[in-house]
Amino acid sequence: MGNEKDTIKIISDNRQARHLYEILETYEVGIELKGTEVKSIRAGQVNLRDGYVLLRRSEAWLINVHISPYEASGQYFNHDPRRTRKLLLHSREIRKLIGQVEQKGLTLVPLKMYMKGSWVKLTIGLGKGKKLHDKREDLKRRDDNRDIARAMKRDYD
Repeated sequence: MGNEKDTIKIISDNRQARHLYEILETYEVGIELKGTEVKSIRAGQVNLRDGYVLLRRSEAWLINVHISPYEASGQYFNHDPRRTRKLLLHSREIRKLIGQVEQKGLTLVPLKMYMKGSWVKLTIGLGKGKKLHDKREDLKRRDDNRDIARAMKRDYD
């Protein structure tokens, strides 16, 4: 039987990020959360779409990610849905990322939030913004591949 820490349950996936950015590298990071946030995440009430990562004074911060308030807890104990959350990375990783973001003009975006055992993890991507023609090209390529797959399926049926 597999180890319980190996089980991964995807909570939220930011599919739009791969459309808007060309992802060059990905990193798995931890997040500093409050108890009610963890409960909301387990319930799948997370939106990564507008989020991004900011690097400040050798720390990484997750900004503008919406984690809905947990319904079962009282109003007093709940968290601000869009609060800034600290990301847990090694200092050498942060230094490397700061260099790449500042020199190459790259962006850090959250790609996927998941449970790894009992831990909440986030995959962040180091990405370069796509131009409009790149996005159109990707859509055209995807449509072409879909048409080819349909034609092949029709021929074999």
